[in-house]
Amino acid sequence: MPLLEVEGITLRFGGVTALSGVSFTVEPGELFAIIGPNGAGKTSIFNCLNGVYRPAEGRIALAGQSLMGVGATQTAKLGIARTFQNLGLFSHLTVLENILLGRHHLMTTGFLAGAIWWGRARREELAQRRHCEDIIELLELEPYRFSPVSLLPYGVRKRVEVARAVAMDPRLLLLDEPAAGMNLEESEDMARYIREINEELQVAMILVEHDMHMVMDLAHRVMAMDFGKVLAIGLPDEVRTNPAVIEAYLGAGAA
Repeated sequence: MPLLEVEGITLRFGGVTALSGVSFTVEPGELFAIIGPNGAGKTSIFNCLNGVYRPAEGRIALAGQSLMGVGATQTAKLGIARTFQNLGLFSHLTVLENILLGRHHLMTTGFLAGAIWWGRARREELAQRRHCEDIIELLELEPYRFSPVSLLPYGVRKRVEVARAVAMDPRLLLLDEPAAGMNLEESEDMARYIREINEELQVAMILVEHDMHMVMDLAHRVMAMDFGKVLAIGLPDEVRTNPAVIEAYLGAGAA
């Protein structure tokens, strides 16, 4: 059974159709990429998957469980984590504290017990901190763990955003332009971290990214979109040489 099944979803905003009959699957452990020009519907798909939007038609299921009508909070509990194009970090908190927020939905002690920080609450938080330290090591954030996020370079903050999503222990990780705004060296580092997360943690991913070199290097399969419709789905080389994709996304003559 695929981990994620999306069948014929259509999303409308008044008279505008953002998604039209979009269907695809994501297998367990797969790194699936979505490409397309601005306005193709990539972010709209993410918003449908994590419960921000509800499609007018179609079906979405995670491990056989329907996600239709399920809100963002519940989809997180079911195992979908997401990063955003624009950073959503708490700038006054440290790197470790931001990553710990990704574990919040897994903690069972109440607010009062947490404030006292004694007994079971203390043991639980220490266990969650150890888990976060493993993620910090994986993403090479050790020098920054106690630094306020506001003082960090942009590329490091993007890495913290990914780390917080990974801390949620997701079954499916949605990466929305993780290399946006980065220089070449930072993009190459981010690609390496994404590959390590996928291979070492066996986390299935959907990657939306305009960096075609990154997409074609990382993705197991690629889906190309334009104007809310699917143009092609297949292996990276198959999609890269598809005439409709070349015309819509890469530009005429790019082949």
